[in-house]
Amino acid sequence: MNHPYRFHTPHVHLARVFGNDWFALKAESFARFFGTPGFLLGQTAIVAAWIAANATGVVRFDLYPFILLNLAFSLQAAYAAPLILLAQTRQADRDKAHSEADAQHREAIAVANAERQAEVAAQAALLVTLVRQNTELTASTKLLSERISTLTEELHRQVMKTAAPPEKGPGTAH
Repeated sequence: MNHPYRFHTPHVHLARVFGNDWFALKAESFARFFGTPGFLLGQTAIVAAWIAANATGVVRFDLYPFILLNLAFSLQAAYAAPLILLAQTRQADRDKAHSEADAQHREAIAVANAERQAEVAAQAALLVTLVRQNTELTASTKLLSERISTLTEELHRQVMKTAAPPEKGPGTAH
C-alpha cells in the first residue's frame, strides 16, 4: 500500500518556517512565542514594573514620559514585524504546497476509485453472463433429463414386450 503522505514528501523542506539552521530555529521559536499568553503576560509584568519603579522613584533611569520604554517598544516592533511577516509568508507557501499535495492525493483517490468501479462493473457483467449460462445449462439439463426419462420408459416398455411369456390360448394342452 502506498504511504498516505507520499504527496507531501516533495514539500518536506517547508516543514520549518525559516529553514533548519541555528538562526532559523531560534527565529521560528521567537516568532511563535510572540502570540502566546506567556509572552503577553510577561511583557505586561515588565512594563508595569518598569513604570512603577520609575514613577515611584525607586529608580530614575526612565522618568515620565518613559522615552526609553517607547524606544524598547519600537525596537521590539522593528524586529517582531518582519519576523511575523516572514513567518506568515512562509506559512502561506507551506499551506499552498500542502493544498497542492492534498489535491494530488484526492486526484489519485478519484482515479483509484474509478478503476475499482470499472473493475466492479466488469465483474458484475461477468456474473450476469455466468448466471445466464448457468440458467441455459440448467434448462438444457432439464430437457435432456426429460428425454432420457422418456427414452428409458420406451426402452422399458419394449423390453417388457419382448420378455413377456407367450399367452396360452384356451385350447392348448399342458
